[in-house]
Amino acid sequence: QVRLVESGGGLVQPGGSLTLSCAASGTWFSIYAMGWYRQVPGKQRELVARTTRAGVTTYGDAVKGRFSISRDNAKNMTYLQMNDVKSEDTAVYYCNLYDPPNYFWGQGTQVTVSS
Repeated sequence: QVRLVESGGGLVQPGGSLTLSCAASGTWFSIYAMGWYRQVPGKQRELVARTTRAGVTTYGDAVKGRFSISRDNAKNMTYLQMNDVKSEDTAVYYCNLYDPPNYFWGQGTQVTVSS
């Protein structure tokens, strides 16, 4: 089984920065991709950023140029650097691991952008 634990969420002012971390533990066959998604009440969960084992990185249109995803494979960690945050970035952020054919999710961490 795979366990994902997010940390680093909180309150941040517009224009500020925040770094989210995701620690992965457990057993997997072969990680195809890891990423970050976010969700607000009443809306579907949406892609924030995703990186595959081949090094292909994809960002959601809303965060391109502001957010950056990175991985430390030796520590089984994934990070999301959030810069120039906006009020519309307020959401619960979820870490995701794709080990085909299974998707695993963390419990989520709240990010609130407000002055």
